Amino acid sequence: MKPTVTWVLVADGKRAQLYRNDGPARGLARVPNGSFESDLPPTHAGAAISERPGRVQESATSTRHGIEPRVDPRRAVKAAFAAELAGKLDAELARGAFQRLVLVAPPRILGELREHLSPRGRAAVAGEINKDLTHLGLPALAERIGKVLAV
Repeated sequence: MKPTVTWVLVADGKRAQLYRNDGPARGLARVPNGSFESDLPPTHAGAAISERPGRVQESATSTRHGIEPRVDPRRAVKAAFAAELAGKLDAELARGAFQRLVLVAPPRILGELREHLSPRGRAAVAGEINKDLTHLGLPALAERIGKVLAV
């Protein structure tokens, strides 16, 4: 009998790593070519992300004010990264690389991933952990994921 392959995506807004589990008590292994990184600039580089803010002139006087952008540039980069990850997961699911999926990410990124996954991709999600665990090594990660998946 062919084992049920589960992929585990561990992501945040800047980086992501895919792991593979081939069944209970088989542990986790990194998926080849399963590391991804976005071009998210550092927080202090906020001024470098966008140009000078737009200006608005008062209707009664000649006073002008700077306006804030409606979208935080860093948030937009994170959302685009989540959409890119969801697209890759959908493509790999269609190829038959895995049958089940576990998503591990902070709440906002988790929501972005859910939003961008296809209906088939959402149906493959077997569990979710809404925490940033990208900093954990493989043994500690396997222990934390053990609550959702028999590693």
